[in-house]
Amino acid sequence: MSHRMLAAVCVIAALMPVAAAGAQVTGVAPSPEGASVSPDKPAVRLPDVVVTARRRDEREQAVPAALSVVSGALVDRSYTVNTQALTTLIPTLNYSSANPRNTAFTIRGLGSSVVAVSQANDGLEPGVGFYVDQVYHARPATAAFDFADIAQVEELRGPQGTLFGKNTTAGALNITTRAPTFTREGFAELSYGSFDFVQARGWASGPITDTLAYRISGVSTRRDGILDNVRTGRAANTLGTQAVRGQLLFAPDDAFRLRVIADFTNFQAYCCTQVYLRTGSSLRAASRQFGGPGGLAAQFGYAPPSIDPYARKTDIDGPLGVDTNEGGISAIADWNLGPATLTSVSAWRFWNWDAENDRDYTGLPVQLSQHIPSRQDQFSQELRLASNGSGAMTYVVGLYGFGQRLTGRPISIYGPAAARYLIGTVTGANNTPVPGNLLDGYGQDGRTDFRSASYAAFGEVNYRLAPRLTATVGLRYTQEDKHGYYSTTVSGGPATTNAALIAARLGVLRPQSYAARDSDGSLSGRGNLAWQVTDATMAYASYARGFKSGGINMSGLPLDAINQPVTATAVVRPERNQTYEIGLKNRLLGDRLVFNIDGFLAKVRDFQATIVENSLTQTVQLRGYLSNIPAVEVKGVEADVTALILPGLAVRTGFAFSDGIYSDYPAGPCPLEVQTAATTKCSLTGRRLASLPRFALTAGIDYRRRLGRGQVSVHIDTASRSGFNGDPSLSRFTYIRAYNLTNANIGYRFASGLEAIVWARNLFDAQYIQNLTIQAGNSGLIVGTPSDPRTIGGTLRFAL
Repeated sequence: MSHRMLAAVCVIAALMPVAAAGAQVTGVAPSPEGASVSPDKPAVRLPDVVVTARRRDEREQAVPAALSVVSGALVDRSYTVNTQALTTLIPTLNYSSANPRNTAFTIRGLGSSVVAVSQANDGLEPGVGFYVDQVYHARPATAAFDFADIAQVEELRGPQGTLFGKNTTAGALNITTRAPTFTREGFAELSYGSFDFVQARGWASGPITDTLAYRISGVSTRRDGILDNVRTGRAANTLGTQAVRGQLLFAPDDAFRLRVIADFTNFQAYCCTQVYLRTGSSLRAASRQFGGPGGLAAQFGYAPPSIDPYARKTDIDGPLGVDTNEGGISAIADWNLGPATLTSVSAWRFWNWDAENDRDYTGLPVQLSQHIPSRQDQFSQELRLASNGSGAMTYVVGLYGFGQRLTGRPISIYGPAAARYLIGTVTGANNTPVPGNLLDGYGQDGRTDFRSASYAAFGEVNYRLAPRLTATVGLRYTQEDKHGYYSTTVSGGPATTNAALIAARLGVLRPQSYAARDSDGSLSGRGNLAWQVTDATMAYASYARGFKSGGINMSGLPLDAINQPVTATAVVRPERNQTYEIGLKNRLLGDRLVFNIDGFLAKVRDFQATIVENSLTQTVQLRGYLSNIPAVEVKGVEADVTALILPGLAVRTGFAFSDGIYSDYPAGPCPLEVQTAATTKCSLTGRRLASLPRFALTAGIDYRRRLGRGQVSVHIDTASRSGFNGDPSLSRFTYIRAYNLTNANIGYRFASGLEAIVWARNLFDAQYIQNLTIQAGNSGLIVGTPSDPRTIGGTLRFAL
């Protein structure tokens, strides 16, 4: 642990009466969330936190489950505008993204697999459900977009399939935006910082008539690139996002509310590439490795622009750019029928994607272009009936329907260096010489079409067995039907009739055409006992069974020894999760201290993951395909403290220990260091789960004090994670070291309402790797995305 990391943690620990952390991150300011701060009336207790984790409004401390809550006030104070930034506030949430399409986030190490090239597989369902205003977002890529006007974020850990509409075997992110109000309010904010970072945020709300209110909100962010492309002189990995949301609320009386929401988010940037990280070695021939005498780099006379990834230099020679957007419209209607409330949630959403990248990530013309233009449309309808009041028995029952279609066009074109880089100088049993231009202009074009439909009936009942003992039982039956079609053709490159050369070229890209379908249904659910030990303490024990439907490989199938598609891998089995959990929730010291702790054990059968093809030739492009890992197990302890130390001084800290292993994985991908020309699979049984830090710590301070006629405020967030392996092969060359990230800001609010803030992101300029990739041909070249450098800036903020 670095001295900077120690300094940040110790500042917070010194202010805390207890050293614990983990399930609730209320983000409590010294005043209730949503209220303006009065310097004359600082808060003397922590406000209640209301959540909808069980599809009804409840106090967080009354919900017998592990969850983290980030208030809208904390989102605003911490400049948290996307899912990645949430990981600084929630220790059990991990996020990795090489670009918006290749986005993976996990809870307790479970969910989507590590990034690599995995999330480009359209047939992969995420294990972490992502919900915004009760609407499920089917593609992980949509979680990479910026937020606008957030009221609250809830991270629900463990299977949530009983009440949440889709395959939430690992947990769910439940995001709620601020609703229209019948009192006028407004907010405007403008920020400027390093790298010409400019961000504008704002919202306005108020009545149109006595029964109709509106709300409009938006955020726009731009930033220059933070990677220097020495070949073109253009800075790469810029930011360019815009998000807008409009809402109408119709409330003719106390019994009926209709909320209509329309939103659109856009991301256009010269992005996203990676830099040289290191060179690993294998047991393959020296000429097929990237480094060393006679290696590929030496053969081309090539050297990376820098061997220090934190110099942030690249020399890619191919096109680069992202153009993606998503949006939709939803209608949420609530009818209070007296004994119960009927809720209808109807939604349509879309996602468009197009990007180009230099997938060899070098200045060598190996791959000239790769992109997969895609379009996704989804429709969903949910009906719920939830009991009102707090009688001896409460319930939620409902029906859910979901459908989506995702079409794509995988395009890839190779260049003049590809034949030497991916095949070598000779090929075949007779060592046929390979022309240097064999792959020049050779590429693929294709069409993909993936469709899925999901139907479910669900219900959950809470029954008070005794005055302080409540039992909960919930069940959900889900039927999933999926159809996938994949077809690619190849063309280009010099003409040849030589069988060995044709076979070598087809080993890099081969036309494939196949159709597959999968249909399955399953019963999932949960049960728990909650004991209100005292008015301030609740203990609970729970069991949950989660189900994630089978998948269809939609990025091409792996090849066998004679370069034929392995059609048996087209369909992937369903994933099943069983989680056991015990916990304590405490609200102590006159509501000035919240202390929660839980322990869990999760066992997953047929864990769905995307691995990189390890064909016999070891020369093909990186191709991710879905597979099942027989068994995975994760156990751990999570805790949290939120405390109001003094009026005006609130602190919070969260801690998570997670021990995840592949408990049964006899045929996994092989680490680079043991690969030979014939290596195809290795046993990873008993090895640590990829992409899961064993320890994670988050902490924060909010301090406000009257100064003159205004108020001074200080906000600090810090997050630390222990090292973990960033690749499913668990190679020693793909280990990501521990890191700490600290953000801070200090501001002054004038009596007029204007607030001036100076802030720093990555205050101590921590250097760490966000994600990494073993590159084309498994030659040993490893590239990665370095952390964003320290950014310092200022903000002017005004609230009406």
